[in-house]
Amino acid sequence: MKKIKLKIKGMHCASCAMNIDGDLEDLVDGVKSSNTSYAKGEVEIEFDEKNVKIEQIIKQITKTGYQAEIE
Repeated sequence: MKKIKLKIKGMHCASCAMNIDGDLEDLVDGVKSSNTSYAKGEVEIEFDEKNVKIEQIIKQITKTGYQAEIE
């Protein structure tokens, strides 16, 4: 398992953070856990590099309606 932090832009409230976590954990195969902080504007993700690439994670965050970039 690998951990990564991404900066998130476009969040307006705590519900935004919950949307990101839910979509990553439910829709991206290989994501073990997601912990998004609205206050910090970032997400910490634990994932299996064999099943998912960082680009796929960023693509899902974009589909959810936010911008993500590697810290």
